[in-house]
Amino acid sequence: MIKIAVLVSGSGSNLQALIDANLSGQIVGVISNKPEAYALERATQAGIATAVIEHKHYPNREAFDDVMHQQLLDWDVDLVVLAGFMRILSPKFVSAWQGKMVNIHPSLLPHYKGMHTHQRVLNTGDRLHGCTVHYVTAELDAGQALTQAVLQVAINDTVESLAQRVHVLEHIIYPQAVEWICNGTFQYTQNGVLYRGQTMREPIQFCKI
Repeated sequence: MIKIAVLVSGSGSNLQALIDANLSGQIVGVISNKPEAYALERATQAGIATAVIEHKHYPNREAFDDVMHQQLLDWDVDLVVLAGFMRILSPKFVSAWQGKMVNIHPSLLPHYKGMHTHQRVLNTGDRLHGCTVHYVTAELDAGQALTQAVLQVAINDTVESLAQRVHVLEHIIYPQAVEWICNGTFQYTQNGVLYRGQTMREPIQFCKI
């Protein structure tokens, strides 16, 4: 059984979606860089171990990441899931967990990497928007995309309404992608990601038009 750790900074709604999904892997721990994060309460209620590692207590990003890395090793983690973790990870940490760490981004990657995706979609007038689960690499939001959910932007959509609509889709595709990693449907290799034994060229898309 794959052992999963989830890194959080906030309310933990994506963590809750993972807990509720009854994954074939086991969430063995939740790490937060903020002691007030409600995600910690969600983990405690589910009987999952927690660790608070406050970044402000460390002299630099690398020192913080080293402590977090050691906690993951102590839990014997196979897969790291970023769920609203509001820290940029050091290259050393990313390299250590290459092929074992995933994130979710609120856009249809490779479009709109980085921040403020909903506003940027509205500014450009794009008709389609959504979210993407991807492997984490040293380059921001550039790892292999695994799953995507697509929605049609409405004429009356705002930044707030788009954020809410996309968030709902995150709770669907993130547990699905993690489950497919757990059960071997997705396999990370040095030559690329396999889906059901075949090399992936495009992410698996779920549409909500």
